[in-house]
Amino acid sequence: MLYRAGNTVVLCTASVDAKTPPFLEGTGKGWVTGEYQMHPRANPPRRESRDGRKGSVSGRTQEIQRLIGRSLRAAVLLDRLGERTISIDCDVLEADGGTRTASITGGFVALALALDKLRKKGDLAGPVLRAPVAAISVGWVKTGLALDLIYVEDSKARVDLNVVATEAGDIVEIQGTAEDAPVPRKDVDTMVDLGPEGISRLCAIQRASLLAHGVDLSTLIVREAS
Repeated sequence: MLYRAGNTVVLCTASVDAKTPPFLEGTGKGWVTGEYQMHPRANPPRRESRDGRKGSVSGRTQEIQRLIGRSLRAAVLLDRLGERTISIDCDVLEADGGTRTASITGGFVALALALDKLRKKGDLAGPVLRAPVAAISVGWVKTGLALDLIYVEDSKARVDLNVVATEAGDIVEIQGTAEDAPVPRKDVDTMVDLGPEGISRLCAIQRASLLAHGVDLSTLIVREAS
């Protein structure tokens, strides 16, 4: 599926493999992992090469891949997934800031599509999702707080914060950096509080997009009473 946030465009796909990493073999648990790649022309100047072509990936790519994997695993009850691995590939086609948050938000939709196919084939014993998960950037710019920063805003922000959370606002991960002077704790708290407001709206878009493609997310989410 193609996820667009402003001028940032990410192609997100999910692949299901009927095996798990060695450390999970025989446990009955599944695994969700993420891979991230920037197309050489995602930015105006072409990058010298694709990550991995010379046998290694950059530190930035590794960090983002791990973030995507952690974020999407937080959405899944792995002991209900069965011994299989779902790999989410996030290929950035156009980049204007927020590529990691776009990859997580779009990656969840790709994950849900894959889980729905497994459900319809009868390969899942029941619902496997805890809750929808999405991510958004929060920045402290000259005019105040801003959600989902584009590159120009991100490059000049006093603080750049990435928030990953569930639809209900439960935090999965926070990444933040002050670009110049230290930032008062109360200002950071204000930014963290703003993030879930945007994530709630993103999760509503996730639900609507999935429903438009015949996927009722409620059939994949484990209810507290179950």
